[in-house]
Amino acid sequence: MKRNLRTILSGILLVSCLNGVAQVDPHFSQYFIQPMTLNPALTGAIEGDYRVSAVWRAQYENTFSTKGISGEAVTGKNLNIGANLLYQSSSDGSYNYSNAYLSLAYTGVRFRDHYLVMGMQAGLLNRRFNAAKLQFGDQWTSGIGFDHSTPTSEMLGKSSVFDIDAGAGIVYYDATADKKVNLFAGLSAFHLTQPKDPFIAGSAEKQALPIRYSVHAGARFIINEYFNIVPNVLYMRQGNNEEKMAGAYIQVNASEKVDLMFGANLRFHDALAPFAGFYYKGLTVGMSYDTGFSTKDALNINRNSLEISLSYTWWRKKTMETKPFYCPRF
Repeated sequence: MKRNLRTILSGILLVSCLNGVAQVDPHFSQYFIQPMTLNPALTGAIEGDYRVSAVWRAQYENTFSTKGISGEAVTGKNLNIGANLLYQSSSDGSYNYSNAYLSLAYTGVRFRDHYLVMGMQAGLLNRRFNAAKLQFGDQWTSGIGFDHSTPTSEMLGKSSVFDIDAGAGIVYYDATADKKVNLFAGLSAFHLTQPKDPFIAGSAEKQALPIRYSVHAGARFIINEYFNIVPNVLYMRQGNNEEKMAGAYIQVNASEKVDLMFGANLRFHDALAPFAGFYYKGLTVGMSYDTGFSTKDALNINRNSLEISLSYTWWRKKTMETKPFYCPRF
């Protein structure tokens, strides 16, 4: 059953590409763990000088998994640098998507404690199918099932493609210390080079990967010395696809070195993603679980998803105090 499920999903993905269905980038519910995938201007938006992060997501009954790793550094010269890698694959190896980007953020534009950060990123993306592991409709034999030895009329012009990609963004945040409310907001655009995808049937215009636009905003409310509440909203659009998300989390200062975090994000008309995590001496561990409003789709496939994240932040000097950057603990 698992193998059939993997084959069905990979086939659906391939057919969607061949028929020119608009593509959507892989993304995470815990997008704050991989902020450079949301906005390049968030590069180095951390309470520290360096950070490394990793996140893993399993969906469709673990038939597809997505992994992301990243590293960021604050140079102290109004410039933050970072790199992130993303890899998505089917469990049978029939489909793989990966990208790698370098990001820069300029933090030198400020008015008192109000910052306007501009960022950009560039890199490579790769999409690959293994046709030998796919099964097609004309390989079905009544009473037997799929016979992979049966020749198929389906043709893939290319099984793998690399292309250059780029993105840019801008972020505003209020870093005023001891303020009850600190606002932050940003907008970004990805695939500005319009990389081509030869798996899409049709003209060169149809093969162009749609630009992904994102608008995000939120605020940090300091309730007292123990509790902070951070509501946030996110809107993304890529081609004809859009995603609207709203949520909040509570940060509990359990001790001088320990924070606890609880919250949830709602993806409208799609899923609810509760989140829980903790922070200890620079180490942040989080887990979220996407519960779809309709847990089974038309193929009776479970659409719920599990995410686990891990990040570590540190300073050049251990004696330095936390910087006054008020945003979700990225």
